[in-house]
Amino acid sequence: MSACTLAAISAFPVASANLPRRDPITVNRQDSFPGASPPILTAKAVVLFDAHTGVILFRQNETQPRQVASTQKLLTALIVAENGDLDKPIVIKRSDAMEPPLKLGLRSGETYTRRALLTAMLMKSANDAAAALARDNARSTAAFAEKMNRRMVELHGNTSHFVNPNGLPLNGQYSTARDMASVARAVYAHPLLRGIVNCRTYHFRLNNGKIKILCNTNCLLKYSFCNGMKTGYTRGAGHCLIASGKWKEREVIAVILGVSVRSRIWKEAQSLLIYGLGMRPEEIAAARLVSSSRARAHAAAFKPKRLFWRW
Repeated sequence: MSACTLAAISAFPVASANLPRRDPITVNRQDSFPGASPPILTAKAVVLFDAHTGVILFRQNETQPRQVASTQKLLTALIVAENGDLDKPIVIKRSDAMEPPLKLGLRSGETYTRRALLTAMLMKSANDAAAALARDNARSTAAFAEKMNRRMVELHGNTSHFVNPNGLPLNGQYSTARDMASVARAVYAHPLLRGIVNCRTYHFRLNNGKIKILCNTNCLLKYSFCNGMKTGYTRGAGHCLIASGKWKEREVIAVILGVSVRSRIWKEAQSLLIYGLGMRPEEIAAARLVSSSRARAHAAAFKPKRLFWRW
C-alpha cells in the first residue's frame, strides 16, 4: 500500500441515520464552538457533520434531489475498492476511451491496473477511467449503475438514482446532499480511498512510457486541515465539492452542492470546514501548505512501487 495512504480508522455508523430530513437550514449550536457563527452560503444544498458521530453541525436543503456531478465518483470508487484485487490489469476498450469530456487520453488496447485507474479517477476526475472501471466491474455501464443504486440503499441513501459511474448528466440521475454524506463517510472509513483523495499529485505512467503528473482537482488540499475528497461540475449541477477536514482531535465532512461560481465553492467549503473544526484565525493562517518541496515529496511518496504491468 502506498506511503501516502493513511492509517485505517474504525468504522462509524451510517451518516444518514443522523441526518435530519426537515427544515431548510439548521445549525447545531450545541455542537458548534462558542462564538463561532455559521458561514453565509450560496450553495443550493449543504450538509456539514462530524465524521465520527454523524452529528450535524450545519444543514441546508439536504434532502433536495439534484444532480451531484462527479462527486458520485466516490460511490464508483467505493464499489471498485470493496471488490478488491486492485492490481488486476484492465484492457481499455474503444467505448472507454470515447467518454467525454474530462479524460486521461486512454487508448483502446492499453493496459492499466484497477488501482492506477481508480487513483486517476478520484484525483483528476477522469471519465475514461471511470468507464473502464465500471465495465470491468459489472461488464456494462447499466449493470454497474444497478450496483451503485443497491450500494446506496445499503448506505441508507433513500433519495438517489444513478445511471452512470461518472456523474455526467442523464435523465433519471440524481442524489441529495444527505445521501452523498452517507457515501462520503463510507469512503472516509476506507483506508485506501481515504489515502488517495488526500494526495495532491500522482505519477501516472502511460503505455508509451511517459509519466503524466496528475494534480488533484481539490484546491482545498493546499490547506493542511483538508484531507480529501472529491470535486464535481456540470452546467446542471453547478460546482460541487465533498471535502473532509481534520484539526487536532476533530474531523468533519462537508457536502456542498450547486454553487454557481467556481471561486465560491472553495471559499464556502473552506469556511464550512473551519467552522466545523472550530479553528481560530491564527490557526487558519498557519494551515496553508507553502512549501513546493513538500508537494514534490508528497508526489514521490505516492509513485507506484510496482510497474510490472505493461503501460
